[in-house]
Amino acid sequence: MKRNIVIATVAAAALIGGGTAAFATGGDDDSAANRSSVQLKDHDRKDDARDDDGKDDDRDDRKDDRDDAAENTAEAKAAKVTAADAIKAALARTSGTAVSAELDDEDGGLVWDVDVLKGSTWHTVEVDPGTGKVLGSWTDKDDDGDDAADAARVNSALKGASTSAADAARAAADKGTVTSVDLDDDGKAGAWDVETTGPRGAEADWHVGLTNGKVTADRSDSHDDHDDNDGSDD
Repeated sequence: MKRNIVIATVAAAALIGGGTAAFATGGDDDSAANRSSVQLKDHDRKDDARDDDGKDDDRDDRKDDRDDAAENTAEAKAAKVTAADAIKAALARTSGTAVSAELDDEDGGLVWDVDVLKGSTWHTVEVDPGTGKVLGSWTDKDDDGDDAADAARVNSALKGASTSAADAARAAADKGTVTSVDLDDDGKAGAWDVETTGPRGAEADWHVGLTNGKVTADRSDSHDDHDDNDGSDD
């Protein structure tokens, strides 16, 4: 489950500036968010310029698809630290249960965002995908004030689970580069939702069972692009 948090804009501002910023929300972690070692080119300006010309045709759509695939490939290749290792680094900084990990572009700087639940308190830990270094960690406050309800739902979903978020990332790694792991606590799947990127930038979605670690294709959220490593059922 990916959470919308109040601190997100502050974290982004710190990463944009390339400096450090102290975070204290609720009196928990005081830590610094540093600039990621992985900096990527910004594709947004090019896309915006094309959108502003008033043309909307299949050629532009195909170009957009190629740009998206190229960007996905670049991000996946730049992430030398795997999702499982990012989760391990995050839990070494902040103990608890990892509920999600996502490879995220923070205004050109690539980071692993890892959500950790400890009791009923939520934490976010940012990990450098190039070095494995923890860039920052802080206590989250959900902007809707649903922290306790979210924690109760997650704890209920994970009751009896033998497959962790890191286990799920490792299980799905042979499908491609894992770019996100997220607990499906809203549905009845009883699984981790894992997204992978193939060698040509195609994205695919997978379920990894909470109790058996089995990897199956997520047909409810398929992507348009497929390559040799994506879309296979094991």
